[in-house]
Amino acid sequence: MTTDTGRSTADGRQTGGIEVKPVAGHIGAEITGVDLAGELDDGVVAEIRAAVLRWKVVFFRGQRLDHARHVALARRFGDPVVLRRRGSASPPDFPEVETTADRLELGGRFGMDHEEWLRRRRHTLLRGWHCDHGARVDPPAATILRAETVPPYGGDTTWSNLAAAYAGLSAPVRAFVDGLRAEHRLGVGYQPRPGDDAYVRHLLDHQIATVHPLVRVHPETGERVLFVNGYYVEQIQGLSRAESAAILQMLLEQAVRPEYTVRFRWEPGSVAFWDNRATIHLAPSDHTHLGLPRIMHRVMLSGDVPVGVDGRPSEPITGSAPGRW
Repeated sequence: MTTDTGRSTADGRQTGGIEVKPVAGHIGAEITGVDLAGELDDGVVAEIRAAVLRWKVVFFRGQRLDHARHVALARRFGDPVVLRRRGSASPPDFPEVETTADRLELGGRFGMDHEEWLRRRRHTLLRGWHCDHGARVDPPAATILRAETVPPYGGDTTWSNLAAAYAGLSAPVRAFVDGLRAEHRLGVGYQPRPGDDAYVRHLLDHQIATVHPLVRVHPETGERVLFVNGYYVEQIQGLSRAESAAILQMLLEQAVRPEYTVRFRWEPGSVAFWDNRATIHLAPSDHTHLGLPRIMHRVMLSGDVPVGVDGRPSEPITGSAPGRW
Protein backbone atom coordinates (compact mmCIF):
# COMPACT_ATOMS: atom_id res chain seq x y z
CA MET A 1 0.00 0.00 0.00
CA THR A 2 1.39 3.43 -0.96
CA THR A 3 0.35 6.67 0.66
CA ASP A 4 -0.33 9.92 -1.23
CA THR A 5 2.89 11.44 0.11
CA GLY A 6 5.00 8.55 -1.08
CA ARG A 7 6.28 7.97 2.44
CA SER A 8 6.78 4.45 3.81
CA THR A 9 5.94 2.51 6.97
CA ALA A 10 7.68 -0.50 8.53
CA ASP A 11 5.03 -2.79 7.03
CA GLY A 12 5.82 -2.09 3.41
CA ARG A 13 4.33 1.31 2.56
CA GLN A 14 6.61 3.78 0.82
CA THR A 15 8.05 6.96 2.34
CA GLY A 16 10.10 9.49 0.39
CA GLY A 17 11.59 6.84 -1.88
CA ILE A 18 12.18 4.35 0.95
CA GLU A 19 10.41 1.02 0.71
CA VAL A 20 10.29 -1.71 3.37
CA LYS A 21 9.67 -5.13 1.83
CA PRO A 22 9.13 -8.03 4.26
CA VAL A 23 10.95 -11.15 3.10
CA ALA A 24 9.63 -13.79 5.54
CA GLY A 25 6.49 -14.24 7.58
CA HIS A 26 7.87 -13.50 11.05
CA ILE A 27 11.25 -11.84 10.54
CA GLY A 28 13.30 -9.90 8.03
CA ALA A 29 12.67 -7.04 5.61
CA GLU A 30 14.68 -5.49 2.79
CA ILE A 31 14.86 -1.70 2.68
CA THR A 32 15.43 0.05 -0.63
CA GLY A 33 15.68 3.69 -1.65
CA VAL A 34 18.15 4.79 1.00
CA ASP A 35 21.87 5.60 0.80
CA LEU A 36 23.31 4.69 4.21
CA ALA A 37 26.53 6.57 3.41
CA GLY A 38 24.64 9.83 3.03
CA GLU A 39 23.17 12.23 5.55
CA LEU A 40 20.01 10.57 6.86
CA ASP A 41 17.30 12.91 8.05
CA ASP A 42 15.41 12.20 11.24
CA GLY A 43 12.41 10.84 9.37
CA VAL A 44 14.48 8.24 7.54
CA VAL A 45 16.20 7.22 10.79
CA ALA A 46 12.80 6.82 12.45
CA GLU A 47 11.56 4.67 9.55
CA ILE A 48 14.58 2.38 9.74
CA ARG A 49 14.30 2.11 13.52
CA ALA A 50 10.62 1.20 13.25
CA ALA A 51 11.40 -1.45 10.65
CA VAL A 52 14.11 -2.98 12.85
CA LEU A 53 11.72 -3.15 15.79
CA ARG A 54 8.94 -4.65 13.66
CA TRP A 55 10.95 -7.11 11.54
CA LYS A 56 13.92 -7.68 13.93
CA VAL A 57 16.49 -7.65 11.10
CA VAL A 58 16.55 -5.46 8.01
CA PHE A 59 18.74 -5.73 4.91
CA PHE A 60 20.20 -3.17 2.54
CA ARG A 61 22.04 -3.91 -0.71
CA GLY A 62 24.50 -1.97 -2.85
CA GLN A 63 25.71 0.32 -0.05
CA ARG A 64 28.97 2.30 -0.17
CA LEU A 65 29.95 2.37 3.48
CA ASP A 66 33.57 2.66 4.58
CA HIS A 67 34.65 2.41 8.23
CA ALA A 68 34.01 6.08 9.01
CA ARG A 69 30.56 6.10 7.42
CA HIS A 70 29.71 2.80 9.10
CA VAL A 71 30.44 4.31 12.51
CA ALA A 72 28.57 7.51 11.62
CA LEU A 73 25.53 5.46 10.62
CA ALA A 74 25.62 3.53 13.88
CA ARG A 75 25.72 6.76 15.88
CA ARG A 76 22.37 7.79 14.42
CA PHE A 77 20.82 4.82 16.25
CA GLY A 78 22.77 4.61 19.51
CA ASP A 79 26.20 4.54 21.12
CA PRO A 80 28.72 2.28 19.35
CA VAL A 81 30.51 -0.26 21.53
CA VAL A 82 34.30 0.02 21.76
CA LEU A 83 35.81 -3.40 22.36
CA ARG A 84 38.93 -3.69 24.49
CA ARG A 85 40.37 -6.53 22.38
CA ARG A 86 40.13 -7.14 18.65
CA GLY A 87 42.15 -9.17 16.19
CA SER A 88 44.73 -7.92 13.71
CA ALA A 89 42.21 -7.72 10.85
CA SER A 90 40.15 -4.99 12.53
CA PRO A 91 40.99 -1.40 11.51
CA PRO A 92 43.25 0.18 14.18
CA ASP A 93 41.95 3.72 13.55
CA PHE A 94 38.30 2.78 14.13
CA PRO A 95 37.95 1.06 17.52
CA GLU A 96 34.17 0.72 17.05
CA VAL A 97 34.63 -1.56 14.00
CA GLU A 98 35.34 -5.27 14.39
CA THR A 99 36.30 -7.29 11.33
CA THR A 100 34.89 -10.80 11.45
CA ALA A 101 38.01 -12.23 9.80
CA ASP A 102 39.46 -11.88 13.30
CA ARG A 103 37.54 -15.04 14.16
CA LEU A 104 39.88 -17.04 11.93
CA GLU A 105 42.72 -16.15 14.31
CA LEU A 106 41.02 -17.40 17.47
CA GLY A 107 41.95 -21.05 17.18
CA GLY A 108 45.55 -20.23 16.36
CA ARG A 109 45.93 -18.37 19.64
CA PHE A 110 45.22 -21.62 21.45
CA GLY A 111 47.05 -24.13 19.26
CA MET A 112 44.12 -25.12 17.00
CA ASP A 113 43.30 -24.45 13.39
CA HIS A 114 39.98 -22.71 12.74
CA GLU A 115 38.14 -25.90 11.81
CA GLU A 116 39.08 -27.65 15.04
CA TRP A 117 38.12 -24.61 17.09
CA LEU A 118 34.69 -24.48 15.43
CA ARG A 119 34.21 -28.21 15.86
CA ARG A 120 34.88 -28.00 19.59
CA ARG A 121 32.63 -24.96 20.00
CA ARG A 122 29.76 -26.11 17.73
CA HIS A 123 29.48 -29.82 18.23
CA THR A 124 25.66 -29.90 18.20
CA LEU A 125 23.17 -28.44 15.74
CA LEU A 126 22.01 -25.77 18.19
CA ARG A 127 25.37 -24.66 19.65
CA GLY A 128 26.11 -22.03 17.03
CA TRP A 129 22.94 -19.99 17.57
CA HIS A 130 23.66 -16.89 19.63
CA CYS A 131 23.03 -13.24 20.28
CA ASP A 132 26.11 -11.04 20.31
CA HIS A 133 27.88 -11.01 23.70
CA GLY A 134 24.95 -12.69 25.44
CA ALA A 135 27.00 -13.62 28.52
CA ARG A 136 27.37 -9.93 29.42
CA VAL A 137 24.97 -8.31 31.87
CA ASP A 138 24.14 -5.73 29.15
CA PRO A 139 24.34 -7.41 25.73
CA PRO A 140 24.43 -5.02 22.76
CA ALA A 141 21.07 -3.60 21.71
CA ALA A 142 21.75 -4.00 18.01
CA THR A 143 24.39 -4.91 15.46
CA ILE A 144 25.09 -3.41 12.04
CA LEU A 145 27.10 -5.79 9.85
CA ARG A 146 28.36 -4.95 6.38
CA ALA A 147 29.90 -7.19 3.74
CA GLU A 148 33.10 -6.15 2.00
CA THR A 149 34.07 -9.43 0.27
CA VAL A 150 31.98 -12.59 0.13
CA PRO A 151 32.33 -15.94 -1.64
CA PRO A 152 30.21 -16.44 -4.79
CA TYR A 153 28.24 -19.10 -2.93
CA GLY A 154 27.97 -20.17 0.71
CA GLY A 155 28.39 -17.90 3.70
CA ASP A 156 24.73 -17.05 4.35
CA THR A 157 23.63 -15.87 7.81
CA THR A 158 20.34 -16.92 9.45
CA TRP A 159 18.34 -15.04 12.12
CA SER A 160 15.42 -16.11 14.31
CA ASN A 161 12.69 -14.00 15.91
CA LEU A 162 12.62 -14.75 19.66
CA ALA A 163 9.45 -12.75 20.26
CA ALA A 164 7.59 -14.89 17.73
CA ALA A 165 9.12 -18.02 19.24
CA TYR A 166 7.83 -17.04 22.68
CA ALA A 167 4.36 -16.22 21.34
CA GLY A 168 4.30 -19.63 19.63
CA LEU A 169 4.63 -21.51 22.91
CA SER A 170 1.47 -22.88 24.50
CA ALA A 171 -0.05 -20.78 27.29
CA PRO A 172 0.96 -23.21 30.10
CA VAL A 173 4.57 -23.29 28.91
CA ARG A 174 4.68 -19.49 28.61
CA ALA A 175 3.40 -19.20 32.18
CA PHE A 176 6.05 -21.67 33.35
CA VAL A 177 9.06 -20.04 31.67
CA ASP A 178 7.99 -16.46 32.52
CA GLY A 179 9.35 -16.82 36.04
CA LEU A 180 12.58 -18.69 35.31
CA ARG A 181 16.14 -17.39 35.17
CA ALA A 182 19.18 -18.96 33.55
CA GLU A 183 22.93 -18.62 33.77
CA HIS A 184 24.64 -17.45 30.58
CA ARG A 185 28.36 -18.17 30.51
CA LEU A 186 31.20 -17.77 28.01
CA GLY A 187 32.49 -21.09 26.70
CA VAL A 188 29.41 -23.20 27.45
CA GLY A 189 29.63 -26.64 25.84
CA TYR A 190 33.22 -26.33 24.64
CA GLN A 191 34.80 -29.77 24.28
CA PRO A 192 38.37 -29.55 25.68
CA ARG A 193 41.40 -31.01 23.98
CA PRO A 194 43.08 -33.96 25.74
CA GLY A 195 45.61 -32.82 28.34
CA ASP A 196 46.38 -29.15 28.77
CA ASP A 197 44.03 -26.91 26.78
CA ALA A 198 45.05 -23.28 26.35
CA TYR A 199 41.50 -22.23 25.49
CA VAL A 200 40.15 -23.68 28.75
CA ARG A 201 42.79 -21.70 30.65
CA HIS A 202 41.76 -18.60 28.70
CA LEU A 203 38.10 -19.13 29.61
CA LEU A 204 38.96 -19.49 33.28
CA ASP A 205 41.10 -16.35 33.23
CA HIS A 206 38.58 -14.24 31.26
CA GLN A 207 35.24 -15.67 32.32
CA ILE A 208 32.01 -13.74 31.74
CA ALA A 209 28.77 -14.96 33.29
CA THR A 210 25.36 -13.46 34.06
CA VAL A 211 21.99 -14.64 35.37
CA HIS A 212 19.38 -13.47 32.84
CA PRO A 213 15.60 -13.90 32.86
CA LEU A 214 14.56 -16.74 30.57
CA VAL A 215 11.92 -14.36 29.21
CA ARG A 216 12.90 -10.72 28.90
CA VAL A 217 10.60 -7.78 28.24
CA HIS A 218 11.75 -5.77 25.24
CA PRO A 219 12.49 -2.23 26.47
CA GLU A 220 11.02 -0.53 23.37
CA THR A 221 8.23 -2.76 22.07
CA GLY A 222 7.11 -4.34 25.36
CA GLU A 223 7.16 -7.77 23.70
CA ARG A 224 8.09 -10.82 25.73
CA VAL A 225 11.19 -12.42 24.24
CA LEU A 226 12.36 -16.01 24.76
CA PHE A 227 15.89 -15.19 25.89
CA VAL A 228 17.70 -18.43 25.03
CA ASN A 229 20.54 -19.41 22.73
CA GLY A 230 22.79 -22.39 22.18
CA TYR A 231 26.06 -20.55 22.66
CA TYR A 232 25.92 -19.12 26.18
CA VAL A 233 23.06 -20.65 28.20
CA GLU A 234 24.44 -22.92 30.92
CA GLN A 235 21.71 -23.82 33.41
CA ILE A 236 18.18 -22.84 34.42
CA GLN A 237 18.27 -21.84 38.05
CA GLY A 238 16.28 -23.91 40.53
CA LEU A 239 16.07 -26.97 38.28
CA SER A 240 18.14 -30.12 38.29
CA ARG A 241 20.73 -30.53 35.55
CA ALA A 242 18.54 -33.13 33.83
CA GLU A 243 15.42 -30.97 34.02
CA SER A 244 17.30 -27.90 32.84
CA ALA A 245 18.87 -29.72 29.88
CA ALA A 246 15.53 -31.10 28.70
CA ILE A 247 13.72 -27.76 28.96
CA LEU A 248 16.54 -25.81 27.31
CA GLN A 249 16.60 -28.31 24.44
CA MET A 250 12.86 -27.87 23.95
CA LEU A 251 13.08 -24.07 24.10
CA LEU A 252 16.04 -23.90 21.72
CA GLU A 253 14.25 -26.11 19.22
CA GLN A 254 11.25 -23.78 19.51
CA ALA A 255 13.45 -20.70 19.07
CA VAL A 256 14.92 -21.84 15.75
CA ARG A 257 11.89 -23.42 14.13
CA PRO A 258 12.13 -22.63 10.39
CA GLU A 259 8.98 -20.49 10.37
CA TYR A 260 10.62 -18.04 12.81
CA THR A 261 13.80 -17.63 10.74
CA VAL A 262 15.14 -15.78 7.72
CA ARG A 263 18.31 -16.55 5.74
CA PHE A 264 20.27 -13.84 3.92
CA ARG A 265 22.48 -14.22 0.84
CA TRP A 266 25.29 -11.70 1.17
CA GLU A 267 26.73 -9.60 -1.65
CA PRO A 268 29.53 -7.02 -1.50
CA GLY A 269 27.94 -3.84 -0.15
CA SER A 270 25.15 -5.66 1.69
CA VAL A 271 24.27 -4.47 5.21
CA ALA A 272 22.24 -6.26 7.89
CA PHE A 273 20.93 -4.33 10.89
CA TRP A 274 19.36 -6.44 13.63
CA ASP A 275 17.82 -6.12 17.06
CA ASN A 276 20.18 -8.14 19.25
CA ARG A 277 17.62 -8.11 22.08
CA ALA A 278 14.96 -10.00 20.10
CA THR A 279 16.95 -12.30 17.82
CA ILE A 280 19.58 -14.98 17.72
CA HIS A 281 21.59 -15.70 14.62
CA LEU A 282 23.68 -18.46 13.13
CA ALA A 283 26.94 -17.55 11.43
CA PRO A 284 27.77 -19.72 8.42
CA SER A 285 30.01 -22.77 8.51
CA ASP A 286 29.65 -23.85 4.88
CA HIS A 287 32.30 -21.64 3.28
CA THR A 288 35.62 -22.03 5.11
CA HIS A 289 36.58 -25.15 3.15
CA LEU A 290 36.18 -23.20 -0.09
CA GLY A 291 39.31 -21.17 0.58
CA LEU A 292 37.54 -17.99 -0.57
CA PRO A 293 37.65 -14.73 1.39
CA ARG A 294 34.69 -13.53 3.44
CA ILE A 295 35.41 -10.12 4.96
CA MET A 296 32.69 -8.54 7.09
CA HIS A 297 32.72 -5.55 9.43
CA ARG A 298 30.41 -4.98 12.37
CA VAL A 299 29.54 -2.19 14.74
CA MET A 300 27.45 -2.97 17.83
CA LEU A 301 25.27 -0.53 19.77
CA SER A 302 25.36 -0.40 23.57
CA GLY A 303 22.47 -2.15 25.25
CA ASP A 304 20.66 -2.14 28.56
CA VAL A 305 20.34 -4.70 31.33
CA PRO A 306 17.53 -7.16 30.49
CA VAL A 307 14.45 -7.16 32.70
CA GLY A 308 12.18 -10.13 33.25
CA VAL A 309 8.41 -10.39 33.33
CA ASP A 310 8.57 -9.96 37.12
CA GLY A 311 10.52 -6.70 36.77
CA ARG A 312 13.79 -8.17 38.04
CA PRO A 313 16.91 -7.19 36.06
CA SER A 314 19.73 -9.51 35.08
CA GLU A 315 22.49 -9.97 37.64
CA PRO A 316 26.19 -10.19 36.78
CA ILE A 317 28.16 -13.12 38.21
CA THR A 318 31.60 -12.23 36.88
CA GLY A 319 33.37 -10.41 34.10
CA SER A 320 31.02 -7.61 33.09
CA ALA A 321 29.34 -4.49 34.40
CA PRO A 322 26.73 -2.25 32.72
CA GLY A 323 28.30 0.12 30.22
CA ARG A 324 31.87 -1.07 30.86
CA TRP A 325 33.52 -2.92 28.00
